[in-house]
Amino acid sequence: MTTTTASPRSLRSGGLLRPALLLDAVVTGANGAAYLLAAPLLDDVLGLSTGLLRGVGAFLVVFAGAVWLTARTRPLNVPAVEAVIGANALWVIGSAAAVVTGFGSPTTLGAVWLVLQAVVVAAFAALQLAGLRRR
Repeated sequence: MTTTTASPRSLRSGGLLRPALLLDAVVTGANGAAYLLAAPLLDDVLGLSTGLLRGVGAFLVVFAGAVWLTARTRPLNVPAVEAVIGANALWVIGSAAAVVTGFGSPTTLGAVWLVLQAVVVAAFAALQLAGLRRR
């Protein structure tokens, strides 16, 4: 009888990890699509230019696709999951830096939105890290 096990760089089931990645992909993709489609409506409200919102939106849609593919890969690829967690951590840091420095001149509502978005992304990263550690 031959048994197969996941290599140290992959995970067979993923437990909490796969749903955390899928939720990240869906929320990120929806956020990116909203930025792309509603940029002219959001620019005054958030205080961020239409061009910036569309650029961020395009990035988020592509990133969401990569996260979705990472979540759907069987077995889960550990380096890819680590890259997603790292990118999420960088997003949180970048969002905080944008608020502190006033990058893009966000309105008060825009700054609050950036902080709330960073909190959600930090939660995704924490869930993904917890799922990765439970392997």
